[in-house]
Amino acid sequence: MPRPADDKTSRYQLRMPPAQKVMIARAAALQHKDMADFILDKIVPEAEAVIQAAETIKLSDRDFMRILDLLEHPPKPNAKLRAAIAALPDTL
Repeated sequence: MPRPADDKTSRYQLRMPPAQKVMIARAAALQHKDMADFILDKIVPEAEAVIQAAETIKLSDRDFMRILDLLEHPPKPNAKLRAAIAALPDTL
């Protein structure tokens, strides 16, 4: 079913070999969708998964507990850290 046109959408042109276009059009027709809806239905979840994977850090329970311990009991600054702090400009 075609989507209604509104000002909340934008166009994106995609170049593909004719054989791929025919295959996508056939798959879209089998699901009773237009090509744009079919492509978006497949691409948006994949994009969300890529973003989620890039923005999520997974830790073991042991590592999580170590981070909590370090936050609650940070180590004392060593010589290298004190030197790095001393080298910072005063304008920070």
